[in-house]
Amino acid sequence: MNPLNSVNGTIIAGIALAVLIAVLSMGVALNVATLIVWIHVLAGITWIGLLYYFNFVQVPALAEAASDDGGPGGAAITKYVAPRALWWFRWGAVVTWVSGAAYLGHLGILGDAFMLSGGGFIIGVGAWLGTIMLFNVWVLIWPNQKKILGIVEATADEIAKAKRVAFLASRTNTLLSIPMLMSMVGYGHGGFFL
Repeated sequence: MNPLNSVNGTIIAGIALAVLIAVLSMGVALNVATLIVWIHVLAGITWIGLLYYFNFVQVPALAEAASDDGGPGGAAITKYVAPRALWWFRWGAVVTWVSGAAYLGHLGILGDAFMLSGGGFIIGVGAWLGTIMLFNVWVLIWPNQKKILGIVEATADEIAKAKRVAFLASRTNTLLSIPMLMSMVGYGHGGFFL
């Protein structure tokens, strides 16, 4: 059976290949810090990649589909694509945040990072931005998307309000993702301005 024929098979094969490369290049000794960072980056790519997909592709495409009188409309996206993408989006956010906190804890700077003190200032800014973004995903975006997608019952007025709240929270996360990524990369590489 070809692992590329299913999402699960592709993910499992990708993890197996990554483990093989790690063993060949680093041996069988487990490097906890590297493992945590790998999980953090993989989950972060999933989360932020979907955030960018929603903001740069899906939202504008749905607006065009809604204004196209003779077109196919956006029903397929809202019925089939969006719920699946939102599942990966929200759980990617959780795994990204938890693995980031785990890495800061492993380094012994979790408190300094969240207190924006010591050597943890730049990564702390990134951690706080990520925390705000996680809050937005679970408290603003997901509950409102459930109304928009019909997963929970809502009136037309509630759906209209939900669209605006989810839109603004998603755009806020897109805005915050840019300095968040700068803060994370800056910490690992000594900052951008020396």
